[in-house]
Amino acid sequence: MIKVAISINKCDSGGQKSVIMSYLRNFDRQRIEWDLIVDADSNSIPFEEVKALGGRVHVIPPYQKIVKHMAALRELCKKEKYDVFYAANNTMNLFPLSVAWLSGVKVRVSESLTTASKLEKKKTLMKNVLKRFSHWFCNYYMANGIESAEYQFGKKTTEAGKVAIFLNPVDAQKNDFDMELRNECREKMGWSDKVVYGTIARFEMQKNPLFLIEIMNEIRKKSEKAQFCIIGIGSMEEQMKQKIAECGFGDRMSWLGRREDIRQFYNAFDAFLLPSLYEGFPVVGVESQASGLPVFFSDAVTREAGIEELGHYIELSKSASEWADIIINETEKLMPNRRGRKEYLKAHGFDAASEALRLTEYFEKAVKEQTK
Repeated sequence: MIKVAISINKCDSGGQKSVIMSYLRNFDRQRIEWDLIVDADSNSIPFEEVKALGGRVHVIPPYQKIVKHMAALRELCKKEKYDVFYAANNTMNLFPLSVAWLSGVKVRVSESLTTASKLEKKKTLMKNVLKRFSHWFCNYYMANGIESAEYQFGKKTTEAGKVAIFLNPVDAQKNDFDMELRNECREKMGWSDKVVYGTIARFEMQKNPLFLIEIMNEIRKKSEKAQFCIIGIGSMEEQMKQKIAECGFGDRMSWLGRREDIRQFYNAFDAFLLPSLYEGFPVVGVESQASGLPVFFSDAVTREAGIEELGHYIELSKSASEWADIIINETEKLMPNRRGRKEYLKAHGFDAASEALRLTEYFEKAVKEQTK
């Protein structure tokens, strides 16, 4: 058995947590003993589930208090003597991996789950500076797609085959289409006779939320049966709510805030909108398509996220009205033949059970290599 530390900084509702939990739910307890390391200001720490899965959660000072943060990591590494330190903090991996290196952890894995946008100038500048150092203390590279790998580790490293690609995994069986759940949710929400256009996201500039509202508003104008649902939280919530009020959605908009019970909504929606300025590899895109839900991505999102005919890519240069036309037409085509995609997920590297086994073997091989 090998002992693995998994560092994710902010354990908030969203894609990063979903990816990590997909692995943790499927690790073989006879082969991996694991600890989840999270910041104290996280808003969705799964204490009970981690305990039920046989793992442990270590809560440390947030990385904004960098000295205390790294001191706590140092104490953990000294005490637990990990075989593997797996950092899934993107360009912030520099900090936990430097502690792991100083503590003598033999296998230090840096994973990239992100890219960047010139439109987020301050954030992108910081990421571009930090990514130059994110590989300093690691000896193994991971990424959730080619674009994320090239962004953080460089094209040369990626093309040399030094980056292991693990697509964002989901539970293929759990996320399959469920007609009963769909009908139950739609009846509860009052959507039975509606065409529901929804999104689930963390509302920061990256997700392009104000343009999302513009698209929804154009759909509202063009389709009497259109109903809208927004799930998530973020720093742009108030701006979004103000824009929704200005557009006059009224009871045609359901604002549900942060939810953990999102599977029912994947089934209840008829279309999923994600006009992001950039993405590493959107987990919600895979989860929603797993249930047969068409997803309308911006052309800034990696094509690796598209599943069969469900993944649609629309240029950010197009107007909200043009987006609306495409979304309405494609949704109408796909609605009558809704079906899940669990077999596709299993065959193409998205199934959590298969990928957890592959990640286990990856860790075990790395430990053997470093103990020769």
